[in-house]
Amino acid sequence: MVGHNRIKARLYLAAAAAMLTLSLPVEAQIPSTSGTAPSQAAETVNLTMEQRHIIKEIVLKDMKVEPPQEQNQVAKVPMTVGEVVPAGIPLKPMPVEVASKVPQVKAHSILVKDDKVLIIDPKDNRVAALIQ
Repeated sequence: MVGHNRIKARLYLAAAAAMLTLSLPVEAQIPSTSGTAPSQAAETVNLTMEQRHIIKEIVLKDMKVEPPQEQNQVAKVPMTVGEVVPAGIPLKPMPVEVASKVPQVKAHSILVKDDKVLIIDPKDNRVAALIQ
């Protein structure tokens, strides 16, 4: 009976130690930013890899050569999610084929820069997603 009480006491002690360990605050490990790229804002459009592929294929296939004036304006477009596209940059409507296959981007506009597709949120003209 004495051995049984010792085992029980050890189990209680182990359970108490586990609970104490789990209830202690945990300090977040913040990765060092030295020598790394700045963190990007989270994309506001949730796209799967397949949807990203569909968008890029359709947009780049349908893309026509832009006049030099528009190419100069597109050079000023930010390539970071969350940044605002400057006023005066010509945005293209989402192609019907893309909107039918990826409905969550139906109301968005697009821009193509350096073979990358930027999905622009029409509410605030911010880059909602970047498809590389």
